Amino acid sequence: MLNLRIISGKYKGKKIKTCGLSTTRETTDRTKETIFNLIGQYFDGGIALDLFAGSGSLGLEAISRGIRVCIFGDNNPKAIKTIEENVLSLKLEKVEYKIIKNDYELVLKELIAYKINLDLVFLDPPYYDIDLNKLLSIIDNYPYFNKKAMIIVEHAKEYLLPDMPNFSIFKSRAIGRRTITILERN
Repeated sequence: MLNLRIISGKYKGKKIKTCGLSTTRETTDRTKETIFNLIGQYFDGGIALDLFAGSGSLGLEAISRGIRVCIFGDNNPKAIKTIEENVLSLKLEKVEYKIIKNDYELVLKELIAYKINLDLVFLDPPYYDIDLNKLLSIIDNYPYFNKKAMIIVEHAKEYLLPDMPNFSIFKSRAIGRRTITILERN
């Protein structure tokens, strides 16, 4: 089991619990550091979505670095419990996060119903259990993105992202057997 921590910002050095599930691939500190080097180190507000959140590591890192609100979505009860424990251990205020236990399509439908404008979306789905083309198509058609919105996709190295009319590849970085691709709004 990995030892995770917040690597920068307000909660720097705080430990984060992991899910310990065989189906969950935790985002390592090295990968988080790479992601935030690619998208920017700190934020001045904004709303993030950590979909397939697992322990919530990416969303918690974003909050620590200045994101105003993070929505955590996952359909695994143990992941949801882990996220709840992590937000409690960091003593986050209720206005800083929302946890939604549901399938990714229903999470996105709920956000559409409430017209939530997103600035960052973290996508780290199970590589071979989710149709990434379908997921990215749904995300591409999400109607409430802010002007400079970014989508951070962690995917298998051999996977080529489909064309997305509303987003284009900003940066991409291979890390071992996976790739981090940053998409920015056109």
